Amino acid sequence: MMTEIDARQRLKFLVGGVSLLALGSCSGGGGGSSPTPTPTSTSTPIDYEPTSGLLRNTYRNNFKIGSAALTPQIDANDPIVDLLKSQFNSMMAEYEMKADVISPSEGVYDFSAGDKLVAFAEANGFELHGHTLLWHSSTPDYFFLGSKDEIKTKLQNYVTEVVTHFKGKVHSWHVVNEVVSDSASETTAPYRNSDWYQAVGSAEYIDWAFEAAHAADPDALLFINEYNTEFEDKRGRLIEIVEDLLDRNIPIHGVGHQCHLDYRDAASSVLSAIDAVDDLFAGLVNHITEMDMSVYGDPGSCWQNETGCDADFGANVPAERLKLQAQIFRDLFNGLILRPSVENVSFWGVSDAHSWLNERPTERTNYPLLFDRNYKAKPAFRAITDSNYVI
Repeated sequence: MMTEIDARQRLKFLVGGVSLLALGSCSGGGGGSSPTPTPTSTSTPIDYEPTSGLLRNTYRNNFKIGSAALTPQIDANDPIVDLLKSQFNSMMAEYEMKADVISPSEGVYDFSAGDKLVAFAEANGFELHGHTLLWHSSTPDYFFLGSKDEIKTKLQNYVTEVVTHFKGKVHSWHVVNEVVSDSASETTAPYRNSDWYQAVGSAEYIDWAFEAAHAADPDALLFINEYNTEFEDKRGRLIEIVEDLLDRNIPIHGVGHQCHLDYRDAASSVLSAIDAVDDLFAGLVNHITEMDMSVYGDPGSCWQNETGCDADFGANVPAERLKLQAQIFRDLFNGLILRPSVENVSFWGVSDAHSWLNERPTERTNYPLLFDRNYKAKPAFRAITDSNYVI
């Protein structure tokens, strides 16, 4: 039987992916940017101003520190841009490199949004990561039409065109995103029964994407990116897929762990996911790709139909909840620095003001990131940059 927390995690992304397409929020897929809420204060005023470079320099001998970014933020010179330049050294496209943005019509390509991010990354010394070449929720319908061979040709032509365009500018690609089934009982398990799987009739599309990406840019690192890897059952199916790819010499170089957490999650569960990949002894790289931490602990029903959701804290998030968030982040980073296979840790955004969790699973004020709505560093930031900071 599925437990309440299992239901929460499973529904989080089944519903979250839909919300992204409909509302333009930012949970691993999409078609638009999040609305920008009016800055508000928390119940715990923060007057701490971190020195420039503190976050990235704290982990300079361990891994890059990244964030998802949006071209509207860069174009409008949003305050987030200053924080990116000040504290981060890695970034990824939040939606600008997905198929429904780059090629909504077959054979027609628009790289303008992605090129803006490339220019920003190059101008500011950021390592850039591509998100994502193949995700079922951001794939135009034309990809799925025709015979199996025709689908393969369309997919590989698309991947070749995109990776070639960004060759030498993108350090790694999330080649496939969220291809693991949420349940062992799913008929296609360990694979998600997605539109891709249904159109092809198997998981061969995963091979096609990796092979085309590697051929187009042999120097780029290629990843499978997945959520809920901190849960043992989902992680087991992911490892099964990765082992199969390795056994058949498909060019995969690493695993991305999304890490959309909440205050009830333990750092040890995320570290177990890293260890499971390391225990394959295949030399795979691990990335944390979309990390945030909700201050709410909702039941599955909240994600399914918005019932039973925790009450909105509004501007008065309890200080104890932020302290707990800070402690989990500290425990997690203390574990990550002990694992050499971890080469990048990226957050799904910079400021609480722009998080997708302000809209999902229900419209509510959330506090999942390192900087608050006034773009000030939170206890979580201090916890991971100052070992002497008392939480």
